[in-house]
Amino acid sequence: MKAIASIRLRAYASARRRLSAFSCFVTICAVTLTGCAAPVGVLDPVSAEAPGATQLDILVATTRAPAPESGLLFSGERGEPSLSSVVVSVPPDQNRQIGRVQWPRRTPPDPMTEFALTRVDPLSGRAQAGSWLRKHAVKSRRVLVFVHGFNTRFETALFTFAQIFHDSGADAAPVLFSWPSRGSLFEYSYDRESASASRDALEKLLAQLAASPAVGEITVLAHSMGAWVTMESLRQMAIRQGRLPDRIRTVILASPDIDIDVFRAQLASFGEWRPHIDVFVSRQDRALRLSRGIAGNVERLGVIDPEAKPWIEEKGVQLIDLTGLESGDLTRHSKFAAHPDVVRFLGTQLINGDASRDGQAGVGERLGGAAMGLAQGVTGTAGLALGAPIAIVDPKMRRSYANQLEQVRQAVDNAVASGSDW
Repeated sequence: MKAIASIRLRAYASARRRLSAFSCFVTICAVTLTGCAAPVGVLDPVSAEAPGATQLDILVATTRAPAPESGLLFSGERGEPSLSSVVVSVPPDQNRQIGRVQWPRRTPPDPMTEFALTRVDPLSGRAQAGSWLRKHAVKSRRVLVFVHGFNTRFETALFTFAQIFHDSGADAAPVLFSWPSRGSLFEYSYDRESASASRDALEKLLAQLAASPAVGEITVLAHSMGAWVTMESLRQMAIRQGRLPDRIRTVILASPDIDIDVFRAQLASFGEWRPHIDVFVSRQDRALRLSRGIAGNVERLGVIDPEAKPWIEEKGVQLIDLTGLESGDLTRHSKFAAHPDVVRFLGTQLINGDASRDGQAGVGERLGGAAMGLAQGVTGTAGLALGAPIAIVDPKMRRSYANQLEQVRQAVDNAVASGSDW
């Protein structure tokens, strides 16, 4: 009996420690997010002009219910699917930093220094949506669909997508899919079920985009729990239609909150043809560690050790490991959007790059080249420190990146030997 009591006490103590760590993490995150959150009601359209500001007209598809309060547009509750044209004003470049949303400090926002909403036009039916797509089509006829993650209010999803789209220099028509998240760390289960309920709506949106004559190519960028919604919608579409549409070319999963075994099954459901899939991972991601604890301690795709999962490479998935990058985000869950070098790469290579990629340099090689290009602009070993943290798990990349590092090392050695001023 003493032995049983001792085991129970140890188990109780262990549970207490885990609960304490969980509570501490949630409290820190809540304080951090509260401290930098925007005031409620910032989405009342402003009419003030801001010379040099960028006006982004975004097609918003949502399954959120309309918000009864002024300045919110949509709540975190579930509603019928709807479409809107929403214009977001991004402050002039000299008044902001790449990778950051300049949140309004009060209402109404000042469009010279803060993100602001300038117009909202509800759209009814496919005809008006088709008209929007024709009006905003770029030369490439590419559409970028962004799907946000857990703990995201509508205004956060809207302004974050505007920031990513603007800072990445994406050459595409911007489309936001926003599902009902209550924007609370304590509503994980509600958000997960809301995401599940929104799979059909996202599938329908992607199918309509793929069928539009104004669209030639679709890139989907999904973050966190939004990555799970995206993969589930694509899985449904592949099963329903027998395969995915050719126009869905690229799927980018950023810090995906997906059970690794579920991801393997989702890939298998796509069949022989699938879009190019790029995954941003970081073993420092605290939010996904928390998610793993909630989800039965099963590994999440966004925090895997790339070297420990060789089957992912065999499936043609390319992993971009951001573990070595510093981030101002306490949860380390949004590096893809917050780090200036990564958000630029996101646009120039993954979104705007050649989606055919077959037989060409892999994504890892291109990012490695970009990193080395940055290194060349910084003298001495600091250049290596700048380029090295972005690691890409890509068979094409390992040899190329090692060779480039060796070339830089030799250049530094030669500079030292010759007494060059560097």
